[in-house]
Amino acid sequence: MKVLFMGTPDFSIACLKWLTEHTTLCGVVTQPDKPKGRGHKMMPPPVKEFAMERDIPVFQPETLKNEAFLPQLQELQPDLIVVVAYGQILPPYLLEYPKYGCINVHASLLPKWRGAAPLQWCVMAGDTVTGVTTMQMDEGLDTGDMLIKKELPITPEDTGGSIHDKLSVLGAQALAETVEQIDRLSPIPQDHASFTYAPMITKETCHIDWSKTGREICNQIRGLYPMPLSFFLHQEKTVKVGKAIPGTGKLKPGEIGEYEKQKGLPVGCGDGVVYLEQIKPEGKKMMSIHDFMLGNSFQTGEILK
Repeated sequence: MKVLFMGTPDFSIACLKWLTEHTTLCGVVTQPDKPKGRGHKMMPPPVKEFAMERDIPVFQPETLKNEAFLPQLQELQPDLIVVVAYGQILPPYLLEYPKYGCINVHASLLPKWRGAAPLQWCVMAGDTVTGVTTMQMDEGLDTGDMLIKKELPITPEDTGGSIHDKLSVLGAQALAETVEQIDRLSPIPQDHASFTYAPMITKETCHIDWSKTGREICNQIRGLYPMPLSFFLHQEKTVKVGKAIPGTGKLKPGEIGEYEKQKGLPVGCGDGVVYLEQIKPEGKKMMSIHDFMLGNSFQTGEILK
């Protein structure tokens, strides 16, 4: 079976690796290189780096619209297209071209958490289980018929980062089963009335609202770790948060309490306090609140924004 792979970030690599070892991979389609870092140096996506190291043909079209990629499709003639976090909606000519259509590996138990950021939103929402779903793609946003699901429990210690790593591996397992049974699977329609949406992470998503409960705030901090990280404003400077735990206390939302060496820095929230354990002050590295307090301080009674 000739397979064309479409993906971009690190999350896609485990699936791509399996395909290189078990199928005839005719090419990789990924997003164009983008400027990164202070020097704005053009950097290739992780999928491109992986493919080039293995001499796999790489395509980086600026657009897929108006049959822009059709000449390459006709040259490659894939039997199947596998899509894992590619970053663009596929137009009909792509969806309809391969014999076996286009299969997507999505990082949630569909129809829950359709959209761009399921890895973060499942943790931020306080879910206790997540997983991956392979589906037959259609023209909608993660609306296609489901093929195989695999579940993963979310522990209280999990973060967006740890869920990313676990689901990347689980996604490759689900893809393997899907490809190996491609002729025998019976697609299952999604319940479109019960879907939830995982929109892109924005600056607003990351800004801590101290009127929320301690559990909600701590879930937000876990879900957005290790990047892009939750933050609050202190004296007009951005302070990012790496770790926090909910606690009991009587402080106004956002009000700083007296530092407790054994617990951390208490900040008032909607139903008690949140103890900050790790923070990243503007222009500095992530550090424990204890290390920060050795040479700095927060004013007790001050209100964080």
